[in-house]
Amino acid sequence: MSIVNPSRDEIGDILRKAKRIAVVGLSNNPERESYMVTKAMKDAGYEIIPVNPMIDEWEGIPAVDKLTDIQGHVDIVNVFRRSEHLPELAREFVQIDADVFWAQLGVVNEEAYRFLKEKGYTVIMDRCIKVEHALTKRA
Repeated sequence: MSIVNPSRDEIGDILRKAKRIAVVGLSNNPERESYMVTKAMKDAGYEIIPVNPMIDEWEGIPAVDKLTDIQGHVDIVNVFRRSEHLPELAREFVQIDADVFWAQLGVVNEEAYRFLKEKGYTVIMDRCIKVEHALTKRA
């Protein structure tokens, strides 16, 4: 099974409806890609939940150690971890029943993709949420 992302129109709909994004692997170092991308999403009006056991907070927002520590519904889980971590994160994702599993640019794992698609979840891999958001705003 190869990875097939939703169409650009579908991704646009996802981003327009979403309000709350949990960011796995979010760094509090402003030089890191995860920081810059997430800051852009926060500035665009999304509520951000930092998920990283190595930080206490990000931009004044308390961090949680893992997805299952999050209270309330999550619209998108945006992952900034290496591809080999995706199967474990996919299992955690199912426990919180979020809407969309999103792996950032360069992050792909067929096992995680297959597992989530078989359970009926929307999965996006190897796409930058910031870029997709910018494309949505232009459309």
